[in-house]
Amino acid sequence: MSAPSMKERKVCWETRDEYWKCLDENMEDTSKCEKFRCSFVNACPQQWVKYFDRRRDYLKYKAQLEAGDFQPSETTKTS
Repeated sequence: MSAPSMKERKVCWETRDEYWKCLDENMEDTSKCEKFRCSFVNACPQQWVKYFDRRRDYLKYKAQLEAGDFQPSETTKTS
């Protein structure tokens, strides 16, 4: 796999941002954002999609921690 060009990277990041915006506006309802997800997956290398998906999960978790809204699961509390 060759590295994406600057233009390809820009398209990837733009489709990622559109997808994330859709998720934010629709309270993480992925069924309403399928079109954006498809564009994102088609525009970005598979490894990048996996990285960005994990990155989004991490950023949401971090925001919950900083806001004091994170509640550990019951199994975490007992271990």
